[in-house]
Amino acid sequence: MAGDRVDGGAIDSRSFEGRLATNPVVILPVGALEAHGPHLPLAADEIQAVATATALAERIHGLVLPPIAYGSCPGARDFPGTVSVPLHVLAEYARCVLEELGRAGVRRLLVLSGHAERGHMAALREAADRAMQARPALTVVVLSDYDFVYELRGREAPATDGHAGQLETSRLLHLAADRVGTARPVGVRGGSAFRPGPPSPAEWPESVQGDTRAASSELGARVQAHVLDRLEATVRELWPA
Repeated sequence: MAGDRVDGGAIDSRSFEGRLATNPVVILPVGALEAHGPHLPLAADEIQAVATATALAERIHGLVLPPIAYGSCPGARDFPGTVSVPLHVLAEYARCVLEELGRAGVRRLLVLSGHAERGHMAALREAADRAMQARPALTVVVLSDYDFVYELRGREAPATDGHAGQLETSRLLHLAADRVGTARPVGVRGGSAFRPGPPSPAEWPESVQGDTRAASSELGARVQAHVLDRLEATVRELWPA
């Protein structure tokens, strides 16, 4: 059975009510507006999250909500176009959204983030925990599709691949080729993970970690298939039908 989308779809108020009566897995995509080198769009994380949520909903007859488009991106904050929301603001905003969904009758909610930065994910998990405390009938699972993409490091791409690198570039070439530029940068991020704030321009001259020259749509298709298989298995394990 096909999934449904609230954003841009034909779901009205009563249709939404009817779908909730079947206790679907409701998927909330979360993105970020963040520099992804000279070749990928600023909204790369949102594009991936929405596309993945839509494909997953097709498999599990889920319901896809409009995305949260902004996130916490301190690592790339100094690059043009990045908008980084403070963690406490993201956590509170997400809590309000999740709690309202619980009030509306959602019982199974998957928060699927296309942005995987550590603090960003921690803020979403804090929001989910507080929402579940306020709405005991609501269960929330929080994960990033990159939890599964990066399982392929050392197999489909070098172990050092990362942000806007070979795997992510390939995935965008598969999902939204018309939004990918022609540049194929090679980037290495320096600096210490223990030092707060973004790396200096000398430590990270471009917002890329990895060698994108071997990126391809074919690799992106394999990456996306792996992500969807892992997501579906995770959802079915956590929420047996």
